[in-house]
Amino acid sequence: MTETSSPSFPEKGKILFVDDEENILRSLRRLFMDEKVEVFTASSGAQGLEILAREAGVGVIVSDQRMPEMNGVDFLEKSKAISSQSIRMLLTGYADVNAAIDAINRGGTFRYLNKPWNDAELVQAVKGALHMYNLLTENKRLAAVVKKQNADLKKWNTELETMVQEQTVEIKKSYEALRAMHGRLRVNFKNTIVAFSGLIELRDKRMRTHSRNVAEVSVNVAKQLGLESDLQETIMVAALLHDIGKIGISDVMLAREAEQMNLAEREEYLQHPVRGQTAIDRIDELREAGVIIRAHHENYNGTGFPDGLKKADIPIGARIITLVDYIDKRLRKAMGATGFEVVRKEIEPLRGVFFDPKLMPVVLDQFEAFHKKTRPRMDHIEIELLPANLREGMTASRDVFSGTGILLLTKGTVLAQASILLLKRYYELDPAKQGVFISVKG
Repeated sequence: MTETSSPSFPEKGKILFVDDEENILRSLRRLFMDEKVEVFTASSGAQGLEILAREAGVGVIVSDQRMPEMNGVDFLEKSKAISSQSIRMLLTGYADVNAAIDAINRGGTFRYLNKPWNDAELVQAVKGALHMYNLLTENKRLAAVVKKQNADLKKWNTELETMVQEQTVEIKKSYEALRAMHGRLRVNFKNTIVAFSGLIELRDKRMRTHSRNVAEVSVNVAKQLGLESDLQETIMVAALLHDIGKIGISDVMLAREAEQMNLAEREEYLQHPVRGQTAIDRIDELREAGVIIRAHHENYNGTGFPDGLKKADIPIGARIITLVDYIDKRLRKAMGATGFEVVRKEIEPLRGVFFDPKLMPVVLDQFEAFHKKTRPRMDHIEIELLPANLREGMTASRDVFSGTGILLLTKGTVLAQASILLLKRYYELDPAKQGVFISVKG
């Protein structure tokens, strides 16, 4: 055999060498000592068959031809029954053509090598054989996987329609349940905000329904401007809670106009937008509404408070609420059929000063429509009914309050089944001193 440096041997696996000469087996074992392979040696064909029966996954079998009792060809032929996937190689020192032919035909030999061998050639030949074995083994594994997958796919194809139908029904049920739950959460969220707004208005009886009026008109303005639905909802919440910061203000101060306050009182009053934002900022869903609440006393020309914002720096929701809030408060003092026209003339000089000039026409139109809807109609009369006698489609002609003064329904509301049930429940929980006034055509 010729000693030369051997190339790197990246392939992993098991190799069996069979030879009746121990010195040759030691040389072969030494040749592969530093490689990442597991080497087995046998001094006879019988011993080699025992090793194959015991060790699964032997990738390469290298056998000498000239051995007593069982020659290499016979051994390789018998090894096929035990390890059919192994790559077989014949190692012989004799130029025996017939042995080579038998090795190929009977033993399924990959190739044969001559003695003495070249180390590099032998290692390279075994490396190629082990690589082929690994490829064949992997192909066999993948073929089995593909076969199983094809069988599964065939089964799935036969059951797919049923499975899809069943899953579609389940998904639809889950979606409907989730949508219903989401709807209930949104309604409960809105009702919670409305209820809290009503509690705020209890602090100042003069301003009953103020927050609801501001919310309804502000949302109508937002719709008319084509603002996104999420922003419309944020504006609604901000409008309902825009005076939440006044909870910390004394009753004496609430009864006064800002112009009537002394310096200390005015400083306290100027903090209520900041206090309002702070009160709800910890609630993620209300954080954007808090930004609008903070800015609802900013003036278009930058003279407002608390931050002196001006023009487009003021959130559009705050610009809308500022104007609607002002109109509703002034309209409470300008009573009568011409009250709205008086307020319209009063705010005209404030265009571009306190209020956004581009928003004023839209806000005035929407507030006028709201005012016409809620003011008493001359061709209608009022009748007082208990909740048990209310019917869907009736219109409330006055605001409806519980016995302790909580606003339940605003005037102009067309009764629906839900609002009737609400009134019945509250009249049991917190009985009012009078019934519900309904507008009826005279």
